[in-house]
Amino acid sequence: MGNRIVIGAFAPDFTLKDNRGNMVNLAEYRGKKVLLSWHPLAWTGVCAEQMKALENHYARFEELGTIPLGLSVDTYPSKNAWAKELGIANVKLPSDFWPHGEVAKAYGLFLENEGFSERANVIVDENGKIIWVKVYGIHDLPDIEEVIRVLEKLR
Repeated sequence: MGNRIVIGAFAPDFTLKDNRGNMVNLAEYRGKKVLLSWHPLAWTGVCAEQMKALENHYARFEELGTIPLGLSVDTYPSKNAWAKELGIANVKLPSDFWPHGEVAKAYGLFLENEGFSERANVIVDENGKIIWVKVYGIHDLPDIEEVIRVLEKLR
């Protein structure tokens, strides 16, 4: 695992394909906050709940000037099928599949022995700087209300 990103540092830029096959570039979101919501693997229970929480609170994120992204090392066709099954229509789910876990590694969140990322929420501010990081246990569902409270305080 590389060095975990720290608050105040610039977020490593990335361009990844999302679940619909569109390119997502972090730098293109300058001027808005971005929530990078990392989950280990699609098609698993806690990850499904984590992504559904992003979708269910999408309007709230919009009000808070924040783009939520659901990142994992799954392939984009797999993420697309999963998003359809979960009813995720608004939230983009970028695929950090190849080079495998490269973005998770840049953020220091890749678990080398497992081959997937930790479960984490990272908030990037309007200027591309990291302003909040929380890493969760692999089996722990992140508290979406806590994330929203942090964003409200940053308003």
